[in-house]
Amino acid sequence: MNWLERTQLLLGKEKLERLKNAHVLVAGLGGVGAYAAEMLCRAGIGKLTLIDGDKVELTNLNRQLPATLSHIGQNKTDILAERFRDINPEIELDIITEFIRDERMIEILNGNFDYVVDAIDTLSPKVFLIYHSLQKGLKIVSSMGSGGKLDPELVKSADISKSYNCKLARMLRKRLSKLGIKKGITVVFSPEEVPEAAVIPDEGQNKKSTVGTISYMPPVFGCHIASVVIRDLVGANK
Repeated sequence: MNWLERTQLLLGKEKLERLKNAHVLVAGLGGVGAYAAEMLCRAGIGKLTLIDGDKVELTNLNRQLPATLSHIGQNKTDILAERFRDINPEIELDIITEFIRDERMIEILNGNFDYVVDAIDTLSPKVFLIYHSLQKGLKIVSSMGSGGKLDPELVKSADISKSYNCKLARMLRKRLSKLGIKKGITVVFSPEEVPEAAVIPDEGQNKKSTVGTISYMPPVFGCHIASVVIRDLVGANK
């Protein structure tokens, strides 16, 4: 029995082969990135590079794919690697359990990637990943903020120059503009207003605030990101 029979029925054999031969990098395996990675795996992407230095925490349980009580304290990369091999034993996985930045990120991007998925939630490494992906001529899709949003019907993809009413997108546009980049990145975002009460200060190591998040919105973002990658790889956007 061919486990990709239904996918082949929809796409056809030739397009399915394109997915099997594709190599996609997913940076960030939190609420958005893990779901994006799983949808890519289930669509038959042949090789995934998964990057995240984080472990599962109790506060991840409301929205993150790797998060269960039995997985608290374990590396997200390890959990997803085991899960994806259980879905597709033939998948090739390159696992990088690190918080990547600076020269290490450039080194990783020297790999032969057909697509880069940016699901990093910290601004500086996010900017760095996008900038150097573009410098190397790699296709990239980037997740904006899913926190503080409730309406999945407002989630959309567009060039970053056309994103609006999203704080993360605004900060990203500003930082990238200083590097001479004003367009050329597909982003998944929602213009839905974030209630003030949903945001509290949090002077943690990698963030300045914590935003309330509902269970289904990060998966919606992740699925939307996977759809951008898959449709582009099979030529459905042309």
